[in-house]
Amino acid sequence: MKGEMMKRLEGKRLLVTGSSTGIGEAIARRCVAEGARVLVHGIDEEETRGAAEVLGCPWLVGDLADPAVPGALVKGAVEAFGGLDGLVNNAAWVVRGGIEAVTEELFDRVMAVNVRAPLFLIKAALPWLRESRGSVVNIGSVNAYAGEENLLPYSISKGALQTLSRNLGDTLHRSGVRVNQVNPGWVLTPNERKAKELEGMAADWPEHLPAVFAPAGRIFRPEEIAAWVALFLSEESGPVSGAVIDVEQYPMIGRNPPKL
Repeated sequence: MKGEMMKRLEGKRLLVTGSSTGIGEAIARRCVAEGARVLVHGIDEEETRGAAEVLGCPWLVGDLADPAVPGALVKGAVEAFGGLDGLVNNAAWVVRGGIEAVTEELFDRVMAVNVRAPLFLIKAALPWLRESRGSVVNIGSVNAYAGEENLLPYSISKGALQTLSRNLGDTLHRSGVRVNQVNPGWVLTPNERKAKELEGMAADWPEHLPAVFAPAGRIFRPEEIAAWVALFLSEESGPVSGAVIDVEQYPMIGRNPPKL
């Protein structure tokens, strides 16, 4: 019927990390709307419980810097659903800082959360994903290509995640598991809004963005990123694996923006 969302994910059993807020919550919401069952994950218990209750989903909390958490999340999803058809590695530590601010401890934590955890979540989920011929979607960032000055450790981690996706997208596809990555551009999440205000921007900053950053006159909504993720999780994406799609409103490679 016109206006109804397609149920492309009917019956799919999914684990979406970092799905208590922002892009992850939008992904979980889209997947549930398309017929999937989703295990909601977050780091804050109250926030995670609240998001899960709204969606009618089971939930777990855990800090992905803890090496025990990836396995525990996969175990929880399998216990809840009896198997696993898809994994979305969305959770990330979006830490600000450049070369002068980075420390060994900060770097190790951002790599643990943003790279090590996705790798070992995939490893823990593999037996069930092979059985279901499932799909992994890693949420990267256009910062993987170089990144901003004050996002150095974060950008490094997203570059590593991109290599992980391309490598496993090739090797795991041979056993029936597809791995792809979505690189969002600038997205207006609650956390991004707060972060920019803390950096000194006015409360209405999303309404006054230079065209060089937002040719469309606005930046992305989390729901728009979720739509691309749902496609990669669905059968409609066919045998695509090892792909990295830049969800941005201008070309990421070769762009020559106007000199101000």
